[in-house]
Amino acid sequence: MAARRDKTHYLYIAVIAAVLLGITVGFAAPGVAVELKPLGTGFVNLIKMMISPVIFCTIVLGIGSVRKAAKVGAVGGLALGYFMVMSTVALAIGLVVGNLLEPGSGLHLTEAVRHAGEAQAKAGGAESTPEFLLGIIPTTLVSAFTGGEVLQTLLVALLCGFALQAMGTAGEPVLRGIGHVQKLVFRVLAMIMWAAPVGAFGAIAAVVGATGVDALKSLALIMIGFYTTCLLFVIVVLGTLLRVCTGVSIFALLRYLGREFLLILSTSSSESALPRLIAKMEHLGVSRPVTGITVPTGYSFNLDGTAIYLTMSSLFVAEAMGKPLALGEQISLLLFMIVASKGAAGVTGAGLATLAGGLQSHRPELVDGVGLIVGIDRFMSEARALTNFAGNAVATVLIGTWTKEFDRERATEVLAGRLPFDETTLIDDGHGTHPDGAPAPVPAPSADSSATPSADPSAGAKGGVPV
Repeated sequence: MAARRDKTHYLYIAVIAAVLLGITVGFAAPGVAVELKPLGTGFVNLIKMMISPVIFCTIVLGIGSVRKAAKVGAVGGLALGYFMVMSTVALAIGLVVGNLLEPGSGLHLTEAVRHAGEAQAKAGGAESTPEFLLGIIPTTLVSAFTGGEVLQTLLVALLCGFALQAMGTAGEPVLRGIGHVQKLVFRVLAMIMWAAPVGAFGAIAAVVGATGVDALKSLALIMIGFYTTCLLFVIVVLGTLLRVCTGVSIFALLRYLGREFLLILSTSSSESALPRLIAKMEHLGVSRPVTGITVPTGYSFNLDGTAIYLTMSSLFVAEAMGKPLALGEQISLLLFMIVASKGAAGVTGAGLATLAGGLQSHRPELVDGVGLIVGIDRFMSEARALTNFAGNAVATVLIGTWTKEFDRERATEVLAGRLPFDETTLIDDGHGTHPDGAPAPVPAPSADSSATPSADPSAGAKGGVPV
């Protein structure tokens, strides 16, 4: 097992080297670098290909092994409430910092920038609430998997999980089968990860080659301000909340998720790390139902980084256009865009389209100014993705704690490095499943163990259950 871990260690060293090489190629040969973009796109598409099966297997196994359906509803309701509160906090922080920095002052709008803003406005047409809700329902039971829609997959998985739960012992053979499929899915995902250096090289080279140095120099203030704001939000706001409620250090958690952050940084998409976040949260000690519901839902509704981005970018555009927003206009516009940004957390460039669409709906005269940040949006997209990912990781631990579905003792061992995560399979075979498909008990389970289809009453869906 040690040799396998060493191999994956070399893999992520290769990713870092590939990122540095991509930056070098982007500056030295911009024309060639731009042509390398398909390498990054292909790798991200490979990861996205696995997201629907991972979510389906995780949620079905989690819900199917919990006796009381009310617990699942309680987890979902608590998660959505938390997401709304934290998005509001992120929105307020972005407003304060944006008003203090006034980053758009002194910039000038050119004709090329004007056309870029118009193009983004067309791409960012606002979606109404009824359209969003109807879009959650897939055309067929299997189209949720082929369409790559996270919320559609979540709906199908919830329905199948509750159906298996209602079937009782008759559903146990199906649960066992899905458990085997899940092992296959994560094995395939582990194989795909070996393409990460190639994907990172292509993605970074293309964005550096297309952007160049000039845009970064002229727009450095908003980039620095945005990155600093996101960092403070994660460390101060999320870190304090995590420490007070769970006793877990935010720095220990971020270190535990270091490889996922590297993957996001190289691909500029938090969606590329979604399957690994599910696996690592369960390994950390959060129960399967909590992880399976909180993580996928958070990718559509827990938009901390996107909220900060939309706030600061709107103020930036308004200042650059010489038409600053009044406080009332700021709040109205940005609340609208938070609602309109549902589902955009893991998609590169979706934040820019949402920004343009929101401005088009509220202050059309500001849309042209969106072109001012087109050149640096990719770099801001990385900060958005990193912040959203950190927010979802913290949310999963918090929801697990509040629902008594988090094993603190196991988390302490994992974060201290005494229970290493299996990078080869993404599955913790040391805490496997019973032959009947029910999760195995873990050391020192909490008092609120959830019964599973297993006859063993101690076999709860508690922390440490593998993916």
